[in-house]
Amino acid sequence: MSVALFEPYALRSLTVPNRVWMAPMCQYSAETSGPNAGVAGDWHFAHYAARATGGAGLILVEATAVSPEGRISPADLGLWNDAQIEGLRRISGFLKDHGTVPGIQIGHAGRKASTERPWAGRGPAGPSEAWQPVGPSPVEFAEGYPVPTELTVERIREITGQFADAARRALAAGFEVLEVHGAHGYLIGEFLSPHSNHRTDAYGGSFENRTRLALEVVDAVRAVWPEELPLLFRISATDWLEEQGWTVDETVRFAALLREHGVDLLDVSSGGNGGPAEIPVGPGYQVPFAARVKAETGLPVAAVGLITESEQAEKILASGEADAVLLGRELLRDASWPRRAARELGAQTPAPPQYAWAI
Repeated sequence: MSVALFEPYALRSLTVPNRVWMAPMCQYSAETSGPNAGVAGDWHFAHYAARATGGAGLILVEATAVSPEGRISPADLGLWNDAQIEGLRRISGFLKDHGTVPGIQIGHAGRKASTERPWAGRGPAGPSEAWQPVGPSPVEFAEGYPVPTELTVERIREITGQFADAARRALAAGFEVLEVHGAHGYLIGEFLSPHSNHRTDAYGGSFENRTRLALEVVDAVRAVWPEELPLLFRISATDWLEEQGWTVDETVRFAALLREHGVDLLDVSSGGNGGPAEIPVGPGYQVPFAARVKAETGLPVAAVGLITESEQAEKILASGEADAVLLGRELLRDASWPRRAARELGAQTPAPPQYAWAI
């Protein structure tokens, strides 16, 4: 019996061995200052190596900042200088050696930058580590957060260049899939949504203007990212706001544009941009968004959001709602979820010889 979850998937020149992929999940574990700020260390290596030996077909390394001010927390990974390449190359090399396609997500946190590590308490970083966030408009993310500095057009163009520079470094670090982070209320998502974008210039107001930065970033990245390697884009399909938010209709319209600009697959999430959002969280609650994008645009999609059981994931793929599933928290809880799912579904999946002889 064919098991969709463990069928290979082609992305440009790559073949991903299965459809169980690891979503970017920040570890907030890099050094915060000095010459090793933003450098991937032993924790990151061990963390991603475990998910590779656990059978994930593609691993997207966590949101990696394109500039120091673009970090979510002071302890985020970065690709804003060449010193940060080697630690990531060590990770990508191990992933490739063990049959997992190495990918990485690059992003800028915008007005949600300079926040505390989640286990130390939600909210802005402490005074000794904080910096001034930037955004499309001087509108704070939530009460108690700083009002961001409104970006000038000159600074917007500089950030677009930083995305391209980070893409070049990602390639030098050995990654074969690149994802642009446009979701969860971070900088690109802030520009997309009228909830956070109150500009009146060429980057605000109309749908065309609000999507301008995202498409400029995609174009800049695609210009330096090899033609034979895939480019992904992560989006929040909706802000879950009844008024003045980014909508599913806009996501479908935008997805068609992303395809024209060289994006190969849309990673469809939702929420994260603040406001009085009421989110009906439940198993697979975001899957219908991915299914609609796929059905109406033909752009391949990955589904995310409380996908925890093997039969649930298999049904999503077998029904054609998505081309792959991205697991986040579930892979934090169970690094070998793909191998467990294969056993439960009766599929064959290779294991490292160090494990295979004993299982």
